[in-house]
Amino acid sequence: MKVKIVNHSPFGLPSYATALSAGMDLRANLQEPLVLDSLDRALVPTGLHIELPEGFEAQIRPRSGLAAKHGISIVNAPGTIDADYRGEIKVVLVNLSKTPFTVQPGERIAQMVVARHETVEWEPVETLEESVRGSGGFGSTGKQ
Repeated sequence: MKVKIVNHSPFGLPSYATALSAGMDLRANLQEPLVLDSLDRALVPTGLHIELPEGFEAQIRPRSGLAAKHGISIVNAPGTIDADYRGEIKVVLVNLSKTPFTVQPGERIAQMVVARHETVEWEPVETLEESVRGSGGFGSTGKQ
């Protein structure tokens, strides 16, 4: 699938790390390093603008290496970019560790997964069909 993209950064286009990767790496479009203190968050620009086809979204997800090694995640993970959004893609990074973390210009900060989605049309009813789980909520299925 081809997707139109405008890149206002000096860094390359998002790319897959391996042939079977689902997510493409996004890079920080920064002029200088950005220090995130413990529990700080920052809106980090990527310099990218995309035009997704109708019926698709782009999901912005944390990078597992940054999360495991440094406690860096995304506040609204996964973030959603709708097909009609044309603004710059920005990533809301958060430092969940106890030590400061420095984001370098061009550093891979997140992954973007493009996925198909359905548009729902609600059908109001008075009751729903029964299921095995029923209305059991958090923890209702127990340990397996």
